[in-house]
Amino acid sequence: MKKHLVVLFMLIFCLKTYSQIVFENGYFIDENDQRVECLIKNIEWQYNPAEFVYKLSETSDIQIASIHSVKEFGIKNASKYVRAKVNIDRSSEDIAKLTSNRYPAFQEETLFLKVLIEGKATLFIYEERGLKRFFYQSANSEINQLVQKSFLIDNNKIGYNDQYRQQLRNDLQCQDINFNDINKLEFFKNELVRFFIKYNNCQNASYIKYGAKNWKDRVNLTVRPGVKHSSLSLDNNTFSFASEHIDFESSFSFRLGGEIEFFLPFNKNKWAVIIEPTYQDFKSQKVYNSQKIDVKYKSIELAFGVRHYFHFNERSKLFINSSFIWDLTTNSTIEYDTGRILEISTFYNYAVGLGYNYYNKYSFELRYHTIRNILVRYPYWNSEYKTISMVLGYSFF
Repeated sequence: MKKHLVVLFMLIFCLKTYSQIVFENGYFIDENDQRVECLIKNIEWQYNPAEFVYKLSETSDIQIASIHSVKEFGIKNASKYVRAKVNIDRSSEDIAKLTSNRYPAFQEETLFLKVLIEGKATLFIYEERGLKRFFYQSANSEINQLVQKSFLIDNNKIGYNDQYRQQLRNDLQCQDINFNDINKLEFFKNELVRFFIKYNNCQNASYIKYGAKNWKDRVNLTVRPGVKHSSLSLDNNTFSFASEHIDFESSFSFRLGGEIEFFLPFNKNKWAVIIEPTYQDFKSQKVYNSQKIDVKYKSIELAFGVRHYFHFNERSKLFINSSFIWDLTTNSTIEYDTGRILEISTFYNYAVGLGYNYYNKYSFELRYHTIRNILVRYPYWNSEYKTISMVLGYSFF
């Protein structure tokens, strides 16, 4: 089995190396204010990039453009980034690194800012590992950072400089926005987006919301029936049963599950969190030392995992996933015809899978489960329950 796992991970590595790069319709504006239509590799950047990969046509060579030569770039119906020279405060929000200084420490930098709302009032975001900052621009003004800063006060308590509220009161005044609207405004992305939409509507100004996706684009619901091949062996380590080692016949059986898949909002839906409840059972019978032994094992497996996709094209992709499985048994026993009964009880184990998805609708996965001990209540017993599953999937959306 270990050899099989080595082959599996070698195959995964090769697939990652050779998986096709997907480009989407986009544009950029160069230093001469020329707009260049092109195809941009859209990886739905988790952090604001300083460069991007593009090609001028499907058959052109791949090129790299950077913040030094591009004023703006965007991907159709997806995202827009603008180059801006801004004052940014990089003060840490890590509690261990907070100081008593309540004021931002600005430094001038040139960054690609991601546009969230574009209109008479525009909202931007800049993110990198460990840092998130919001910027805004009102009519005929420069781009400024919205300021919220954590600092230490007496007795090591944390205070907050909520200057962003005063900035919005000063620069985004409108009859439909009152003092309480801003005073209650929390410093979160969704709340700021809603506020900037409200302001643009109040001004009867058109606006564009970038990156807006229906929740259905982030969630998959999938029915996952399948077949599993399982085996079981038992060992008893007490003195009276020192020679008791039992291998049950391996067998195929059906499994039925459902999966909820939540795509993470970066890297072009390549990463997802999965939750999969599955009903499974295993039945076997063995005659050992003139005793008939029946195994009846039924459970609900709750799998929590992470999945990564390798896109070949818009229709076809491979995936790997790794899951933690919590097993909930029901009416499960190992019974000897002499009257001895062992109640099956498990804890948890893990699983890894390799699969193929077609049209975001149909899927097939081969999944390997690590060994599961199904007699955890009995310290002198050891059991090894092994499973390989072949799982089909049909997604509703």
